[in-house]
Amino acid sequence: ALLYTISRTPATDMLTLGLISTLIGGWLGLNQTQVRKLLSFSSIAHMGWLMIALTLRPELATLTLMTYITLTTCMFLSFTLTTTKTLSDLGTTHSYYPMLTPLLMFSMMSLGGLPPLSGFMPKWLILNELVLKALPLLATTLALASLPSLYFYTRMTYISTLTIPPNTPLTEHKWRMKLHLPPSLMMMSTLAMMILPLTPTLSYTL
Repeated sequence: ALLYTISRTPATDMLTLGLISTLIGGWLGLNQTQVRKLLSFSSIAHMGWLMIALTLRPELATLTLMTYITLTTCMFLSFTLTTTKTLSDLGTTHSYYPMLTPLLMFSMMSLGGLPPLSGFMPKWLILNELVLKALPLLATTLALASLPSLYFYTRMTYISTLTIPPNTPLTEHKWRMKLHLPPSLMMMSTLAMMILPLTPTLSYTL
């Protein structure tokens, strides 16, 4: 309801604020090592995309918000389960939750907006709407402004997956390793990775 209230703001102001929010959220998240701060600046960047979507088409803003809530819920459930607070804590995830490591990797890349994951869907639709409304310069600038966010999510993915030491058949994991993941986390992880094929349906039904 609050988003639809501010949708009466002039379009130029909304588009400018959305672009500035995307730039600030991306650049300020580059030097952070706390996961909580990274997700905060990521929220600022996604708020910029949401404001632009609200200016273009309110239904698209609803789809963007629903996708973002799904992705962040998946991330928060994962970090709560592994008690991750800093980037260095991500490197120990594999020792306790081996099954969670690939799910966490795809969820982070999806939140960064990497195709063909679910997080790419709202950005793709927003950029398409900007091009259709003869705003190619804003679309290009907005796409470039999302690169810093994609970079720090790629860095988180690198720390959580590619820094795992080489394993041999004799490698032992931590005692009392968690073999089963919560059903809610599994459901959110599936949605975070596989909504993209439903893009035409979601775009025209919301």
